[in-house]
Amino acid sequence: MARKFLYAVTVLIVLAIAALFVYALFGKQLVRWAATPSVAFQDEPQARAQQYEARAMWIARPDIPGNPALWAPPGYQPLPANQAATAPAVFFVHPTSFIDRSRWNAPLDNADANARAALFLRAQASAFNGMGEIWAPRYRQATFGAFLTSGANADQALALAYSDVAAAFDSFLAQIGPDRPIVLAGHSQGALHVERLLRDRIAGTPLAKRIVAAYVVGWPISVATDLPKLGLPACASADQGGCILDWMSFAEPADPSMVTDVYDVTRGFTGQPRRGTPMLCSNPLTGGLGGGAPATANLGTLFPTADLATAQIVPGRVPARCDPRGFLLIGDPPALPNYVLPGNNYHVYDYSLFWANVRADAARRLAAWRASQGAGASAGKR
Repeated sequence: MARKFLYAVTVLIVLAIAALFVYALFGKQLVRWAATPSVAFQDEPQARAQQYEARAMWIARPDIPGNPALWAPPGYQPLPANQAATAPAVFFVHPTSFIDRSRWNAPLDNADANARAALFLRAQASAFNGMGEIWAPRYRQATFGAFLTSGANADQALALAYSDVAAAFDSFLAQIGPDRPIVLAGHSQGALHVERLLRDRIAGTPLAKRIVAAYVVGWPISVATDLPKLGLPACASADQGGCILDWMSFAEPADPSMVTDVYDVTRGFTGQPRRGTPMLCSNPLTGGLGGGAPATANLGTLFPTADLATAQIVPGRVPARCDPRGFLLIGDPPALPNYVLPGNNYHVYDYSLFWANVRADAARRLAAWRASQGAGASAGKR
């Protein structure tokens, strides 16, 4: 019996080593094969802004019972309801929560995708609930595999997803009124759609003056070929409003090739190649561009559980520094649940790693934005 047991263990070890060897050689191809739909994209009617007047079209909105964006860890509280009228409105676009291979876009009523999206709002959008009211639309998000391939199917899936986000944004603007300040935020696919909103709906318009900050987190922005078309500058300091932040988190040793392989073969919004251009890297521990900060500057990492029921904010665990290419390096991998992507990519935790710093950053930028508006109004009176 013991001999059989040892033989079985040996077989399992050999299989595990073989699997690691296969992944080392063909890992990216295997991931693409496992996640990319094998069916053709099926077009659907585009959403209209009027559809987003309905509460059911939102995961988070001020009037939704059980709003997941109002979750807060111990020691933190969302904005009191009696302060809501003068608070900014936060438009948050959640990351990819649909991983099905059977179609290119998520149905709005997909229970699994919606449950994951609500969890993302608790872990990410909640960082903003101390300074504003959070609105997060449901949208026919592109499936995960759309980001692992190129071609017409993926392009059409992303275009359909963006059309929903744009319709939701138009409805959001109509519902919050013409004067409220706005925070834009998203992650991953959601950040991609926020980036397009900046380029298509905000840059060069009066609406740009209402943007307190735009958190385009987890999606690469070329400083040379994307940023000039987004209508707002990068946030160069912690006390600056009306600007853009972005970071992509990797533990060390980092292998960001799954990002750079795509980035380096595409063109930016200026029409020029992105290859070799640095990516925007905001350091969430300092609020500035580039540079580094020790773990002692981290006000608190959100260490989650499956449902966040017992999640805790733990300060002083995770440092951050921007490398020359524009990736945010966090040193040794922290002990977080097993959703780390290949290459030591802590993409899933871009917000959670710096949850308390993001919360403080948003409040600080609101104060800076309000001060700049007051200064502008005073100058106008003179």
